[in-house]
Amino acid sequence: MEKRLVVAGAELKVKVNKLTSTKTQLPYSYYSLPYCPPEHIVDSAENLGEVLRGDRIENSPYVFQMREPLQCKVLCRITLNAKTAKEFKEKIDDDYRVNMILDNLPLVVPFRRSDQENAVVYQHGFHVGLKGQYAGSEDLKHFIHNHLTFTVKFHKDSQLDLARIVGFEVKPFSVKHQYDGEWKNENMRLTTCDPHARRAVTSSDSPQLIEDKKDVIFTYDVAFEESDVKWASRWDTYLLMADDQIHWFSVVNSLMIVLFLSGMVAMIMLRTLYRDISKYNQLQTQEEAQEETGWKLVHGDVFRPPTNSDLLCVYVGTGVQFFGMILVTMIFAALGFLSPSNRGGLMTAMLFLWVFMGLFAGYASACLYKMFKGTQWEKITLKTAFMFPSIVFAIFFVLNALIWGEKSSGAVPFGTMFALVFLWFGISVPLVFTGSYIGFKKPAIEYPVKTNKIPRQIPEQAWYMNPVFSILTGGVLPFGAVFIELFFILTSIWLHQFYYIFGFLFIVFIILIVTCAEITIVLCYFQLCSEDYLWWWRSYLTSGSSALYLFLYAAFYFFTKLDITKPVSGVLYFGYMLIASYAFFVLTGTIGFYACFWFTRLIYSSVKID
Repeated sequence: MEKRLVVAGAELKVKVNKLTSTKTQLPYSYYSLPYCPPEHIVDSAENLGEVLRGDRIENSPYVFQMREPLQCKVLCRITLNAKTAKEFKEKIDDDYRVNMILDNLPLVVPFRRSDQENAVVYQHGFHVGLKGQYAGSEDLKHFIHNHLTFTVKFHKDSQLDLARIVGFEVKPFSVKHQYDGEWKNENMRLTTCDPHARRAVTSSDSPQLIEDKKDVIFTYDVAFEESDVKWASRWDTYLLMADDQIHWFSVVNSLMIVLFLSGMVAMIMLRTLYRDISKYNQLQTQEEAQEETGWKLVHGDVFRPPTNSDLLCVYVGTGVQFFGMILVTMIFAALGFLSPSNRGGLMTAMLFLWVFMGLFAGYASACLYKMFKGTQWEKITLKTAFMFPSIVFAIFFVLNALIWGEKSSGAVPFGTMFALVFLWFGISVPLVFTGSYIGFKKPAIEYPVKTNKIPRQIPEQAWYMNPVFSILTGGVLPFGAVFIELFFILTSIWLHQFYYIFGFLFIVFIILIVTCAEITIVLCYFQLCSEDYLWWWRSYLTSGSSALYLFLYAAFYFFTKLDITKPVSGVLYFGYMLIASYAFFVLTGTIGFYACFWFTRLIYSSVKID
């Protein structure tokens, strides 16, 4: 973004964004409440990600000049009726916050932490109002924040008399404004707030009640404060809101545990496999080979195509698509290209990357399908292009209909919905077909051993090798690698905070890949040693089962950390977390599958098979 230099006296225009609540998770446009409107309401151009986030950025009547303080500027007077009073009360009950923007910086409310000296924490936006009681009364009343004291922080250029805006703060107050005589216009002098009499608003001791037929006068102050913060560092204040040394210690500690476990697993596997391969290759006689037990005995069945092989090809292709999207997104985010200052940039990038990664999805599914001796590549391509997106789109459409029913700005407009469908049908589907055609035309992957015509009977398995037990056990370690970081991701999404530690998240993602691969290889090895050769689907489900733990953790987070009371909001939460868990299942399952596929090809090509 351009480092905008602002001359003293230049006009500054505050933009308004959506009203947000962590209680309902339903955003509303600023003018859904009867706030003072400008002469003409103008929508700002929003990118695809901003629309999907529910952002509705519009102009406002809050206009002032750079480095020219204002005191008690009257914005307008409104008269509440029963309907508007009820709307304000409902938004206050649901803890809605008003979000504003100046020079691309979001408005924040500073307050001091009680547990740390001189520590200032910033919250996004200010509350619509507050609830309280008059002295001597037990009735709970609603009061509106109708006076805003803005503080614009600027960094002065050392050579020119110009400055850059580096902070935008507010302190909201509720004031029952008084004036003499009859109300004429916004130039009326107030007795409760008068710059000529040096009377300023510093408290909410005489608050403005919200009731039918009550007049509400909106006012604001503007103060300018020079800051040492440079323009390049102005977002640090917002990004360090939830910074905590305990958080860092716990995350690093968990990562060290996972790395230690991964090292142990890798060491055991290398030693055990080396011994097995050496032993099998030293067998001298046919009698010795017949007496031997273990994974070598199933060499004639280990590469037998699984049941529902078409479905496996589809899920593997979709997983490759997800893996490519997340990997490229992580790299760009870690390099700083997807900063939170670029609102909606992250979601827009992920959508476009998902669409273009359809090429790799078609290629991966076609290669696997051809290896299974499939001939109808068009059928597998259609399934790859439509199965996962159709399920997600169906859930998304139902959730969007619920948001429409609540008249929330979070509902995706039909124009945006059409754009999503175009990205899917117009770009993603053709790319899937292109990738599938390329994959099907290349030579099929050869197996290192031949497959017997008659399948071998699988012996009875011990309880700990039961498929359900081993699959559920296998998902614990990959989930354990990410669950602490998952807490902060959920907090940023559902408690409306910025998430910015993408470099660290990239490291966690790499550890997730390693953990998924290693736990799948270990359990696959134990499975083959027990002469069970049905590893194809189990390898996918072993690491993919971590998605079940993700969804259970999301449910735990919902009941312990969130204060959501509306049924619609609860359905939205679990609907979106179901989509996230399904995507996580596809991603981790594909990682586990490819690790196991590589492992089986490696070990069976390393032994002598007569």
